[in-house]
Amino acid sequence: MIRYALCCENGHGFESWFGNSTAFDQQAARGLVTCPRCGSAKVEKAIMAPALAAGGSRAGAPAEPDKMPAEGEKTPVAIVSKEETELRRKLKELRDHIVGNADYVGERFPEEARRMHYGEIEHRSIYGEASPESARSLAEEGIEFHPLPRLPDERN
Repeated sequence: MIRYALCCENGHGFESWFGNSTAFDQQAARGLVTCPRCGSAKVEKAIMAPALAAGGSRAGAPAEPDKMPAEGEKTPVAIVSKEETELRRKLKELRDHIVGNADYVGERFPEEARRMHYGEIEHRSIYGEASPESARSLAEEGIEFHPLPRLPDERN
C-alpha cells in the first residue's frame, strides 16, 4: 500500500491509500479519485515528505500519538488553526458515524469485503482490520476500501 498526499483543482488537500502508483493513475484517469470536500475528480499528487524508517529513535522525531511521554521527556506540541480544528472535528465525526453505523467484522474484513465485491453476500457497510498484505491484495483486486481516520486521544 502507498499513501499519497493529494490536492484537487480547488486547492483542497487530503490523503488516500492505493495498492501502488499504477492503481492511483488508473483510478484517477477513470475519475474515481475525488476530493472529499468538494467532489472534484481533478486530483493530483501533492508534494509530501517521505516517511523514512530508521533504526532506533531519531532526534526530533515525533512521539507515537498513543504513547504517553516518560517523566521529564518532551513531546511535540502544536497550535492549530480554526480550520485544522474543524477538520479534526469532522474526521472524528466521520469515524464515529462509520463505527456507529457499520458492522464490525474484525479480522474477517478482507474475507467479507471479497464476498460482497463478488456478489456472494449482500453489500453492507463494514469495518475491521486488515494486514498490509491483505489490504494490498484487496486493492489489486479492485476492491475499494478506505482506512478509518485515526486521531490521537484528546489530551490538550
